Amino acid sequence: MRGTNDAPWRIGTRGSLLALTQAGHVRDALIAAGQQAELVIVKTAGDKSSDPVQTIGVGVFTAALRDELGAETVDIAVHSYKDLPTAPDPRFTIAAIPPRQDPRDALVARDGLVLGELPAGSVIGTSAPRRAAQLRALGLGVEIVPLRGNLDTRLSKVANGVLDAVVVARAGLARIGRLDAVTESLEPVQMLPAPAQGALAVECRSADTELVTILSALDDAGSRAAITAERALLAELEAGCTAPIGAVAEVVESLDDDGRVVEELSLRACAAAIDGSDVIRASLVGPVADAAELGRALARELLELGARDLLSVTEEDTAEHTDNSNSSPTENNQ
Repeated sequence: MRGTNDAPWRIGTRGSLLALTQAGHVRDALIAAGQQAELVIVKTAGDKSSDPVQTIGVGVFTAALRDELGAETVDIAVHSYKDLPTAPDPRFTIAAIPPRQDPRDALVARDGLVLGELPAGSVIGTSAPRRAAQLRALGLGVEIVPLRGNLDTRLSKVANGVLDAVVVARAGLARIGRLDAVTESLEPVQMLPAPAQGALAVECRSADTELVTILSALDDAGSRAAITAERALLAELEAGCTAPIGAVAEVVESLDDDGRVVEELSLRACAAAIDGSDVIRASLVGPVADAAELGRALARELLELGARDLLSVTEEDTAEHTDNSNSSPTENNQ
């Protein structure tokens, strides 16, 4: 019987510090609930490749974990949710979305500078076309260069003077205890984060109904609603995790017609041209229970405003803005 000292639940994870820390939180939560669990490190194609993420393929960081889950060599997989393909896999269930970390992007800059203080010509490293597009759209006159490597590698490029700044996910720094390096947390009005950034997906086989029930105790309803809306938007746009789409949802309080306080879901999103020449933004507020439809409705609004044309240009031009000058094995969700 799984969950005992003799047969602990096997949690599949990548071997990076960030991935191990994320999976470790799930392991510790299971142990606190009286279930025994252990981590099993799984090598992924992304860990072995030095190619840019967008050329390796969507889902590369989750495919190996899912293979092990399907082969029953692990019982649970812990993913950075934003790495998962938008198309559901009926073999598996996202049994829990634990409380989400702050989804914002973070700037780590030399001399403690914030984004607006960086002089024209400053060199900023980032791994995501989404970040690059939104940075260019701000018109600050900075140079954007591609960036790979684990968080320590990325931060060291600033400390060593190779780059003036890097932009990474604030959640990753929080999870490994490096928030001290952040010189500015970028507000959504400056840069909308990737859909599901800062959230974990705790996945198991759909047929393991007992385990689904056990893991569901780790689920956070507000985080699930927000992620559902953001991912529905991404799916409706038929865009992958490397597309320059930003989205963030949050549960907010408002007043109904009778003056009573009710909870609603606020969703903001954008689509950007990779060269920063245009950014389309839109937002909606709706019932928390209608999270998926809210995401789809906002995606349709973005499409009506011309998002498809921006994304088409982006798909053609992404290669022009990507090279391997900073390549090394990646630590995704950054």
